[in-house]
Amino acid sequence: MMRQYASPYKGYLGGAVVLNILSAIFNVFSFAVIIPILNILFKLDTTQYAFMPWGTPGAGFKDILVNNAYYYVQSFALAHGAINTLLLLCAVMALMTILKTSCYFGASAVMIPIRTGIVKDIRGRIYRKILALPIGFFSQERKGDIIARMSGDVAEVEASITASIEMLIKDPILILIYFAILTYVSPEMMVFTIVFVPPFVWVMGVIGKQLKRQSVEAQTLWSDTMSQVEETLGGLRVVKAFNAEKKMAGRFEHIIETYRRKIARVSTRQALAHPVSELLGTIMILIVVCFGGAMIISGKSIFGGSFIDAPTFIFFIIILYSVIEPIKELSRAAYGIPKGLASMERINRILDAQNPIAEREDPVRIDRFEDRISFDNVSFRYDGGREVLRGVTLDIEKGRTVAIVGESGAGKSTLVDLIPRFYDTAGGEIRIDGIPLKDLRIKDLRGLMGNVNQDPILFNDTIFNNIAYGVENATEEEVVAAAKIANAHEFIMEKEEGYQTNIGDRGVKLSGGQRQRISIARAILKNPPILILDEATASLDTESERIVQEALDRLMSTRTTIAIAHRLSTVRNADEIIVLHEGEVVERGRHEELLALGGYYKKLNDMQAL
Repeated sequence: MMRQYASPYKGYLGGAVVLNILSAIFNVFSFAVIIPILNILFKLDTTQYAFMPWGTPGAGFKDILVNNAYYYVQSFALAHGAINTLLLLCAVMALMTILKTSCYFGASAVMIPIRTGIVKDIRGRIYRKILALPIGFFSQERKGDIIARMSGDVAEVEASITASIEMLIKDPILILIYFAILTYVSPEMMVFTIVFVPPFVWVMGVIGKQLKRQSVEAQTLWSDTMSQVEETLGGLRVVKAFNAEKKMAGRFEHIIETYRRKIARVSTRQALAHPVSELLGTIMILIVVCFGGAMIISGKSIFGGSFIDAPTFIFFIIILYSVIEPIKELSRAAYGIPKGLASMERINRILDAQNPIAEREDPVRIDRFEDRISFDNVSFRYDGGREVLRGVTLDIEKGRTVAIVGESGAGKSTLVDLIPRFYDTAGGEIRIDGIPLKDLRIKDLRGLMGNVNQDPILFNDTIFNNIAYGVENATEEEVVAAAKIANAHEFIMEKEEGYQTNIGDRGVKLSGGQRQRISIARAILKNPPILILDEATASLDTESERIVQEALDRLMSTRTTIAIAHRLSTVRNADEIIVLHEGEVVERGRHEELLALGGYYKKLNDMQAL
């Protein structure tokens, strides 16, 4: 999974590899200068060196390299004195250190676009997936949980996995180069040293064994926390009205305390990594010091290999100490990555979610509505539950206004949600102009429709942008014209900033009637041939309903309209009224005809009259 996210940044990864290699090489050279420095300071080497030509028979590359290095240092010391030689070597060491740290910084800087880019890509992919998934998916998922996955889980991936990418590139390079140098300096000490590395890694693996499972549990609890916050913000009016602040605070306290205990266990296990690795590394250093010190004190190799002098032994210890840090970082990465993988699993539940609203490979294009919408023996059920619609057969002809009425739960909203393919039918078929919906391009299908809902869905933006939503390059004249038809222009102009007024989250700065008129203006501007009204005036007071109904009448006059109605008074003039009862069409006709039948519609009408 992470490979596909890292793939666009291959160039940065290549640069990081090169810079880390250079950093390791300069680091080795900076430490190698310590050997002649120690020899000069303590006069440990009295050998007189002569230049040895490269390729001298019987001499290895290492022998020639070391001999000639000492020859040049010794020659410089004879010509310029020991103090000047010492200063020169220190300058060389400082230069190597500057080069090393510059490359190290460069390697770290190169990784920043990778880390930030991967996080951006993951969040972008989640958001696009959320937009692509059908509405039915979100009836099963909590909004707070989805928000937690986009925030907390992605942040955990950034902290655990993307942060570890740098270690996974840098540390293996350092370990390989340092081990190669250690082997070059003293093969038998290297063999002795490497015996302790596998136990070192194994112990760290044991410590992090259960981290992934605990991290999944912790992130799930974090989702519960976000869900509680989201529910509280959405229902704050009810919380206050029922004096339930204490109850909600108690629920939240329980959730965050449970999360605190779980994350404390995860953090404790994570904190254990550093002291354990520090202890193991120190033990390894001490064993090597004892082993190498024994060789120097005795003046011979324990296993009969080449003898190592004190300055070289110090260089060996310095490089060995240097290799411990990348090993520890790798162990921390191996320990931290499971936390990120746990979060990645939760993210993948969204990214890998199947979209049942599939579009065929060669969909039929449609740009106008010519004849009728047909329901042919349509049935529907939610995720294997009871049938919400059964055997619905009806035609909605172009230019007609059809009202859908019935008690709550009769299937009214489900019926109209099938037309733009928010859901797919479980049985039967819906066609537009004789073409099955499943054969149409979804974007074209929904482009034919405009929606005005009972609860207007507005965005935290300006009035202008909310009206122009979904219509590219809408002009000010077009927006104003739509607002006038929707009876919205006057109250908009009363605002200090007019059409550029920000309406707040979900339009909280506007009244219910004003929000609904903005929603109607948006539908007017889109100018769809098919209009779907979902109880558009049900939540309004009498005066607001009158104003909004006038706007709706203008909007409906030249379109095919499907209106879900709770108040039967709003659909008296509909061309046809469809009466649903327990998912079935039980009556249909005009208002007067249905009253004359004396059936279910008359019962609903009489109940509202009371």
